[in-house]
Formats: sequence, structure tokens, C-alpha cells
Amino acid sequence: MRIALEEHFVVDEPDHVDRWLTLIPTVPKDITAKIRRPLCDLGEARLAAMAEAEIDFAVLSNVGTVQGALDATTAMTLARQANDRLAEAVQAHPDHFAGFATVPLQDPQAGAAELERAVSQLGMKGAMIFGQTDGLYLDDDRFSPLWERAQALDVPIYLHAADAAEMPATYAGRPELDYATWSWTAETAAHTLRIIFGGVFDRFPKAKLLLGHMGETLPYLLWRLDKRAQAFTEGAAIKPSEIFRRNIAITTAGTFSDEPLDCALNALGEDAVMFSVDHPFEDMKEASAWLDAAPISDAVREKISSGNAKRILKL
Repeated sequence: MRIALEEHFVVDEPDHVDRWLTLIPTVPKDITAKIRRPLCDLGEARLAAMAEAEIDFAVLSNVGTVQGALDATTAMTLARQANDRLAEAVQAHPDHFAGFATVPLQDPQAGAAELERAVSQLGMKGAMIFGQTDGLYLDDDRFSPLWERAQALDVPIYLHAADAAEMPATYAGRPELDYATWSWTAETAAHTLRIIFGGVFDRFPKAKLLLGHMGETLPYLLWRLDKRAQAFTEGAAIKPSEIFRRNIAITTAGTFSDEPLDCALNALGEDAVMFSVDHPFEDMKEASAWLDAAPISDAVREKISSGNAKRILKL
């Protein structure tokens, strides 16, 4: 069995599609037009593409339409609409779909309540958060209600790549570095380190964080992070590698390459890596063909393909 769990959709209504388009203003219109149809589909076309790629099950998530500069009321309206639409799709195809909730954090208490509604009433398997909200990152104590509720519900938070609150001058004049090429990776890795060094997993030791894109380069850097952490008095007792291995799991979304897979397995272990595609921004068949040919044992392949996702998401 093959389970994919960073597979996106957007509600096929102007408020949602237009909001998505504002998040990627420099992407050529012909590309967004090509992506829009599979992104909006939650039915037969998506199922046919999954079958062709030999993907049996997908955990779907709304694209990042609520984490940006929206007032709390608008963000909640969009989130509830997205969660209700996703729940309808899951109910229509329970043997093939599950969902990650959209959680608006402009009002953290309300966002935590929406997570509980989505999990307890709609059957969601966790939440997907697209980066910072109003310039605040998930290590901020204002977001403790989210972590507290996720820990109590025993569901993971999937931290998806997104823009920084302020784009550094490093990227000025170099659009090639934007988005998935590099800026999202650097931003999400830094966000994750804020969560680790900010003591979130000390306050919520059973909380679980998921990262896409083979861990946003962090598995490669664990030794160095441990070494540098010793230079700070407040961080002397922190060993990032131990926290990472205890509280964080990663997916292959958007990274279909043997070298980072080998690094991830060596750094984190075979129980912490899960298959994902990042549909429709990546190709399902390419992802499946790569995993089938990856130089790993069949037992490890089974864990990555489905076993770890079944356990972590209680599928």
C-alpha cells in the first residue's frame, strides 16, 4: 500500500482561488492555470491520477489561504469552509482520502477550537500550518493553545513551507531563489529551529511536528546544531538532534532523490520518514517510480510507503 500525505487542494470558489493566487504573484499565469484544475479536483480525476501512480490513499490539505495577512474573522470563515469541503470529499471517498485541517491562527484560541472541531467532528488527522502568522512563529507562547490542543488530541502539526514575514535582502533581484527553490526551505528550517530552541517540546513533550521536503535540510545538519547549541548558556542543555528524533517526522514531498533519503534514514531512523508527493506541484508517477527503485530494503520501503503514516496518523 502507498499513502501520500502532502497532497493539496483549494476550494473551487473565487474567495479561495483568488487568495491562493495572491500568495504566488510571480508564478507565470500559464503555470497557475495548469495547476488550478488538479488543485481544485477532489473527485474522479484525482483518484484516476492516484491509481495510475499506484497511490492508494492521500491525506489532503488546503493550500495556505489563511496564514497570511487576513483578519481573524475572514481567516476563520475560509478555514471552516475549507475543512467542511474536505470533510465532504473524505466522506465521499473514505477508502482513498483523509485530511489535515486548516487552522487559522490570527486568533490562537479560536484556531485551537477549530482544530478540535476538525479532528473530533470531521475526522481530520492533524493540521497543516503554512509558516508564520502575522509575523509570529509557532514558538511564540501565544500559540500555546494550538500545541496544547494538538497534544491532547494526539494529532501532528505539519509545518508547510511558506514565505518569511520579511524577505531578506539576500533574495533581492534573484527570483530564482524564491519559493520552493530555496527561500521556503531556509524559512521553514529556521521556523523549525525556533520551535526546538524555543522550548515548545519541553512544554508539550508529546506534541508531534511533521516536515516535508525530506526535513528541509535539517537531517543533514544535526551534528552541527548540537555542537553550536553548546555555545549558548540558555541552550547548553538543549540537544537539537534528540528533540528532532523524538518529536519530528519527515516526508519525501517534493524531494525524490536517493542521497537525501539515505541521509534522512541514517540521521532519523526508518520510523521517521514517510512518502509524499506534493501534488499537484510535483508528479505522482515520478514520486512512486523513485520510491520503487530507491536502494533500500523492502521492509524499509514498506514503512516509508505506508507503515509509518498508519502509525503516526492512526489511519
